[in-house]
Amino acid sequence: MFLSDSNLPFCPGCGHALVVRNTAKALKKLAVNPLDVVLVTDIGCHGIIDRNFHTHTVHGIHGRSVALASGIAAGLPEGKTVIAFLGDGGAVIGLQHLIEAAHRNFNLTAVVFNNMLYGMTGGQPSGLTPCGYRTPTHPQGTKERGADLCRRLHAAGAASVERVICRGDFSEAIARAIATQGFSLVEVMEQCPSYGSKHNPGRSVEDLVREAGLSLELLLNPGVTPCRFPERTNTASLLDLKPIARRHESGLDRRVSIMLGGSAGEGVQSAAELFARAAVSSGLSATKRGWYPVTVGTGYSAADIVISPDPILYTGTTVPDLAAITSNDGFRRCAPTLRSMRTGLVLLDEELPEPETEAKVIRTPLRRTAGRRGAALYALALLLREQNLFPLSALIEAHAQSKLSARLDLEKLLSLPPTGKS
Repeated sequence: MFLSDSNLPFCPGCGHALVVRNTAKALKKLAVNPLDVVLVTDIGCHGIIDRNFHTHTVHGIHGRSVALASGIAAGLPEGKTVIAFLGDGGAVIGLQHLIEAAHRNFNLTAVVFNNMLYGMTGGQPSGLTPCGYRTPTHPQGTKERGADLCRRLHAAGAASVERVICRGDFSEAIARAIATQGFSLVEVMEQCPSYGSKHNPGRSVEDLVREAGLSLELLLNPGVTPCRFPERTNTASLLDLKPIARRHESGLDRRVSIMLGGSAGEGVQSAAELFARAAVSSGLSATKRGWYPVTVGTGYSAADIVISPDPILYTGTTVPDLAAITSNDGFRRCAPTLRSMRTGLVLLDEELPEPETEAKVIRTPLRRTAGRRGAALYALALLLREQNLFPLSALIEAHAQSKLSARLDLEKLLSLPPTGKS
């Protein structure tokens, strides 16, 4: 009913097959509709089981199955079942996700395939590997004590956690977890036949669990309330944004790329966006891509703008046709690109150093005329007037409709006599 094929894709002797069959059996016991089940897996041997389930399946990156499952569970209505499969390696990689899911009690069940090592990558120990357990990379046995995952998640507030041995029928434990309201976890202890059993001959899973000081126990936090987000019905969609009306005409017959460089907090990104909007209102295609360091409030701020009469299939720019630099931060960032310009035009603030470039350079008092927060837009307006890419009135109109109009009179600035020097 839940599995498409009785032949599961695991190594002979691997306990993963038994975990999968017990999960399917638990779902059958609970009379769950397969289409009401979402199974989330991630990287690891367990993750190859997706195709065998007749449920909805989602496959994520290593250690992230619980994070994905939490989002799914939070957004689904009641009556749905969300199960996350993960290995012991993934549990350690995504431990923060497990703790957060337990703390907030997202309504899901995490099933940990704990075979005490990373089986898919050659048998490295994980953070749950018991002390003394031998693996291919630790033939003398690991020196550190593995974490007690169940105790940690119980302490975090999970509604239910249970540790079982991967032997025989343990579907009742999984069914009990699935039926729990809130976050539940079943840690299934097993050994990898390829890297675990061979390096630990004669040691049973039961012995390993006991020697590690782990208990086969069910721990509950009764009375918790599952976390579920209310359905959002009034969220605006980007598809609902009002298109930019075409109010101007451009005679541009080629693709033009512009590099704008300045300093953080000086309106570089806003100026580039206004320029792009104005281009669109003139019947052109336009893209804008911003560049700035992770410390967005300091350092350089740069933008690449591309405008074209045709659709723009690539928004990148290797060597721009035009450039405008308004500050030392922008100059330092853009200087290597200016060196690669063999043609075109560079508009530069009068206080900046002479750039190494074969492009035509015009120096003008951008900051002295428009101030540090108006220099970027002023520079683009001057470039537009110089190159006649589309009507200047389109940019003036876009600016007048923006918040920037309150602090900068662009039309007045453009009426001043030109002071640029080549």
